[in-house]
Amino acid sequence: MTVSLCMIVKDEEEVLERCLKSAKPIVDEIVIVDTGSRDRTYEIACGFGAKTAKYTWKDDFADARNYAFSLATGDYLLWLDADDLITQENAERFLILKKRLERDLPDMVRCPYELVSDGKTVLRYLRERVLRRTAEFVWQGRVHECIAPRGKVIQSDFCVEHLGSSKPRGNRNLKIYRKWAKEEKLDGRNLFYYGRELYYNGFYREAEKILKRMIKGEGWYVNKIEACLVLSQTRIALNDHSGALDALLKSFSFGEPRAKICNAIAELFHRTARLSEAEYWYRAALLCRDHSDEGDFEDESARNLTPLLALCRIAFETGELIKSYDYHLQTEALFPDHPSVLYNKNYFETHPVR
Repeated sequence: MTVSLCMIVKDEEEVLERCLKSAKPIVDEIVIVDTGSRDRTYEIACGFGAKTAKYTWKDDFADARNYAFSLATGDYLLWLDADDLITQENAERFLILKKRLERDLPDMVRCPYELVSDGKTVLRYLRERVLRRTAEFVWQGRVHECIAPRGKVIQSDFCVEHLGSSKPRGNRNLKIYRKWAKEEKLDGRNLFYYGRELYYNGFYREAEKILKRMIKGEGWYVNKIEACLVLSQTRIALNDHSGALDALLKSFSFGEPRAKICNAIAELFHRTARLSEAEYWYRAALLCRDHSDEGDFEDESARNLTPLLALCRIAFETGELIKSYDYHLQTEALFPDHPSVLYNKNYFETHPVR
């Protein structure tokens, strides 16, 4: 059972070697498609014995990834980005997965993807990571590309870490979406990402229009929930706090409450000194479950650290010092080295609760 690693790259000399060193021991073939590098990216790829090809960029990530897939010969295809990393622990998990591939012959394997910053996971969600080559999966989407699940789909604990890089990306994605939207009608998923890019780039009125259209139209419920959150952030930027709350509450019509939604509602009440309501929603966030297996962008701290710190603060603001200290102790038990926890610990040690 052979596995081909497939990548598309551009100007990745800062991180490519790190990625390939981590992946080379577990794959049988490396395919790298260069979409226009002006640095040493292509030479680094060749140094790892990769099957390399140069590709004329068309403002279409899916097309580039499909070209990389077309060059692979392995039984299964594993895709990575240049700023990804496979830890030793996950390399061992992948070798176990390879045996499972041979035994179960799945068409697709969904695996956790963790965005890591300063050594800590800040976001976790599932991606279609390993695919049977003869199933002829096709990437879709000019940006934020994906592969629709079909056939025999399994899940693995093999995890890829996304470390990021210092390479500037500017408004590249927004430019692609603007062009794409002029050429054809975007589906619900891409309306969400288009609206999010507009928000990221400060085009709040446009973002509001696109996100409202996405929420009212067809689309995956997970994207709709996320769109409600981004719409609320957009309206906050427009100083429309009532509209922001409406957007967050709308998310409950699409699925079970998410911790990030409850925290956002609590924050709206907190900033207007409606502390009782804020406390209610922060406590609700503590009760929310992990939805990453449904495709959500999950930040675990939204279910513990964020609401606990906020509840500690609210109790302090309302003069309930024993209650505040209790929340501090709960937070300290989970996150003893977090800067905010250490700050609170120092305060309570110098101002004992009686």
